[in-house]
Amino acid sequence: MIPVLLAAVAFVAFWKLVVVIGNYPPYLLPAPEVVGSRLVEAWTDGTIAPHALATLTEIGWGLLIGTVLAVVVGYALARSPLADRLLSPYLVAAQATPILVLAPLLVLWLGTGIAAKVVICALIVFFPIAIATIVGIRSVDARLLELGRSLRATRLQVFRHLELPAAMPQILGGLRVGATLSVIGAIVGEWAAPDRGLGVLVNIARGSLFDTPLMFATLLTLAAIGVLLYLIVVLLERALVGSWR
Repeated sequence: MIPVLLAAVAFVAFWKLVVVIGNYPPYLLPAPEVVGSRLVEAWTDGTIAPHALATLTEIGWGLLIGTVLAVVVGYALARSPLADRLLSPYLVAAQATPILVLAPLLVLWLGTGIAAKVVICALIVFFPIAIATIVGIRSVDARLLELGRSLRATRLQVFRHLELPAAMPQILGGLRVGATLSVIGAIVGEWAAPDRGLGVLVNIARGSLFDTPLMFATLLTLAAIGVLLYLIVVLLERALVGSWR
């Protein structure tokens, strides 16, 4: 924890040094104390809170739906050679298509409401979790599976008691990546369908308000959300993996 805090202090000090040496005006590069003051002000006066709530809602639903679909599809691809041959090329093609290209189409089909943003968020988290699930399920010790068959365990029992615990570290590793990517997915959706959210607030602060400190404060809020999601997954990993072991 101490090295993290020292790194943060060093970053802020370097930021302040750059502002002082370069003599940058606040509209170009605001000082750390200016951004901090604007961050507190924006939260207390209700500027950031409703946008942050909208973004968190999109992230929550997108991460949930994307994770469930990724685990289901990843398991099917890992255990069914036919599904692997049929679906893998399409999954790779979908992943190779930039989400920035798909976002306007999804908004056109689903409208500018929350549905399109949730789908965009789910799509961007799907691939890393699906790949992690495939790797995790395929790496399960074959002797464990043979033991389950010898005990006449059902497919559900094998999955619940053998495959899922063994693959959980890999799945949660993919979830770490997916959790941070979900923030990017939400912002892409908000830029494609500007209604409300932190992505919308960034554009408002940059454009009509020309409030660079507010833009930096919003970016810090987004970064904090990403770090918080990552830490939640880490705690979940420790709890689940530790309990199964």
